[in-house]
Amino acid sequence: MPERVESHDPDGVDYGWVMQTTFVTTIVVGAPTVALLSLFVGLQDTWAARAEFAVRVGAVVWILTAVGVYLYARRHVDDEEEASTETAE
Repeated sequence: MPERVESHDPDGVDYGWVMQTTFVTTIVVGAPTVALLSLFVGLQDTWAARAEFAVRVGAVVWILTAVGVYLYARRHVDDEEEASTETAE
């Protein structure tokens, strides 16, 4: 069976994994967060105001998620490198 075309072995942080995980986690965490916070904010009856609120809250959720996922991936790579160094000795 031939090797899958999209397979790869990245050195360091796998940015593709970071982007995919950030996207999924932001949707899973962001949608309920926006819905929950909208209960406590007096939104005007216009769709523009509601969309602006969702974008502002979503941006904060996205940046926090992206930084958290990147730091997790970075720590995971560092742990793997440390373990491989100990094994080689």
